[in-house]
Amino acid sequence: MLTAYAKMVIVMKKPNKKPNVIKKNNKLIALIVIPVLCVALIMVAAAAITVITSLQDFTAPVDRCDGDSPCMGPDKPIIYLYPTEPTEITVQTSHPENFTAEYPRYVNGWRVKAEPDGSLVDLNTGQELYALYYESKNIVPARVTSDGFVVKGLDTSQFLEEKLTVLGLNARETEEFIIYWLPQMEKNQYNYIRFQTIDEINQNMRLDITPRPDTLIRVLMAWRPLDAPIAVTEQRLEPATRNGYTAVEWGGVIIGAELMR
Repeated sequence: MLTAYAKMVIVMKKPNKKPNVIKKNNKLIALIVIPVLCVALIMVAAAAITVITSLQDFTAPVDRCDGDSPCMGPDKPIIYLYPTEPTEITVQTSHPENFTAEYPRYVNGWRVKAEPDGSLVDLNTGQELYALYYESKNIVPARVTSDGFVVKGLDTSQFLEEKLTVLGLNARETEEFIIYWLPQMEKNQYNYIRFQTIDEINQNMRLDITPRPDTLIRVLMAWRPLDAPIAVTEQRLEPATRNGYTAVEWGGVIIGAELMR
């Protein structure tokens, strides 16, 4: 009887072990699954925020810069002068107070003696130059618009050679433009590129040149690196022709950074 009773007790107790094992397994699964789900949700949220921010960068209107936090402006605008004969020339800008750098020193303008080959002498210092240089803060920032070009980073030099020639730059000016910008652009997957109109350029910085040149060419490239192409209408460029006494300026601005160089 004792033996039978003992067996009965054992048989009756066995089923109670299974629920405990199940409960322990459930707890273990919960300890593993819940943290994994939390991490996944955080990663999804972060990715969504990144995408939304990127879309806003491309589509949201950009406000004008204010005095407390001014936008940076053109990077390395450089001015060349090619008179038809040796000529004393004065170059003034509309907003020299926005300069962040200049060479030579701007004293109520630049006064130079220019030769037909483009060589210059600063009449204030006697310094020999080949161009005038400045950087400045923008009043109206550049932005991505519905037109422009989307160019693979590795195709940047070929693209610029073609478009800068259309816009009127000669071989030397084109080479200097590309040498300056290429290291920043060709490493990107793609670049959005747009050349600003003369009206857009003048909103930030007008040039007053005396005597007035027969031909004034101003090339300002606004651009932004891209991880993937975006849809834009190809910008129509007006070909420029150099006639007689010519002044040329080129520069660029990285959209978002707003430093014009």
